[in-house]
Amino acid sequence: MSKRAVVVGVAGVVVVALVVGLSLFQPWRLWTDRTADEALLVPVSTTSASTSSAADRAVPTTSPPPAGPVVVASGPFRAIGYATSGSASLVRLPGGGHAVQFEALDTTDGPDLYVYLSAQPAEAEEAAFASGFTSLGKLKANRGNQVYEVPAGTDLSAVRSVVIWCQRFAEGFGVAPLVHA
Repeated sequence: MSKRAVVVGVAGVVVVALVVGLSLFQPWRLWTDRTADEALLVPVSTTSASTSSAADRAVPTTSPPPAGPVVVASGPFRAIGYATSGSASLVRLPGGGHAVQFEALDTTDGPDLYVYLSAQPAEAEEAAFASGFTSLGKLKANRGNQVYEVPAGTDLSAVRSVVIWCQRFAEGFGVAPLVHA
């Protein structure tokens, strides 16, 4: 075998390894941002218990449920493996369904990020979020406001947090507790 054939063969292997490595790891995502600006179902800043008036708290318990979407649980994001901020809310929709909304999310972009509902508390160790979750799908963007539909039939009684999770590397980016209002 000639020296030239060996060099061409090695160069071919290096090029294939580079292409495969770049497509799997997508390192440019460490320096890029994607922004979503979806309309929030209920602005979290207006649903805080601290901003409710005495008249709002005096509503009798026999009143009919509100006609619009209602925040039933919410909390701020904390970083797991990457700086993450913003808030997450579980919203009950007028038709009986639920959605999760992120307000002012800001996290590092990643190659294979998903949104999970977890039965684990937000304070749990990272490995606890790797199983026993309900996936709401791929993260739409690493910044901004976004809304995710919760699949019908999901048992929300055990849900305690929302997680941004990288499936490719089994790594958490951020987690928000869902504290009931």
